[in-house]
Amino acid sequence: MGDQRYGVDPEACQKIAQSVQELTQLGVQVGVVIGGGNIFRGVQATRGGMQRTPADHIGMLATLINGIALQQAFETLHCDSRIMSSITLDVMAESYSWKNALKYLEKGIVLIFVGGTGNPYFTTDSAAALRALEIQAEVLMKATKVDGIYNKDPIKYPNAVKYDRVSYSEVLASNLEVMDAAAIALCRENGLPIRVFNMLDHSLKAAVFNDPVGTLVVGE
Repeated sequence: MGDQRYGVDPEACQKIAQSVQELTQLGVQVGVVIGGGNIFRGVQATRGGMQRTPADHIGMLATLINGIALQQAFETLHCDSRIMSSITLDVMAESYSWKNALKYLEKGIVLIFVGGTGNPYFTTDSAAALRALEIQAEVLMKATKVDGIYNKDPIKYPNAVKYDRVSYSEVLASNLEVMDAAAIALCRENGLPIRVFNMLDHSLKAAVFNDPVGTLVVGE
């Protein structure tokens, strides 16, 4: 969305693509799970009377729009990428295949995962945790608008305290709403670390290479 109030900002897509390309040039394999909140939010639509399932279906299509926009940014950089969708969209995206995903990653191809999990009631966070585990990722990077996890909303409370490192259990017990509980629990069950950071303030490279940016969520 960039500085816009709605929609897709090509400049923002370009910045993300450049950050990801920098990683691939260093030999890092990257999968991107993309949301659609800049276009449509299913939860908000339900408040206007729309049922949750069709609202979430629209949200899944919004992720496809973002995925295509991001892939075009990769194309301008001559960075090879593939869009893989959890819902059938043969004309515009390849259906997700675990085996094909691993083959692409081994070749240094960036994967753009769209369509969430393919099911209503599951968030993009859950899709990210699921895909990260399936592709055997070493870490799940959560790019947000804040520079990590706080004990309370730092926008509302100036005295909010930021965690540099926190356990999965504490995130769940304290209801620290940076990711949904299902995603956190899935990562905890499988020992997948999560780094929460602000991509506008910190480089993706720094976060991936374990510089002390954002918040690291790990075991006890």
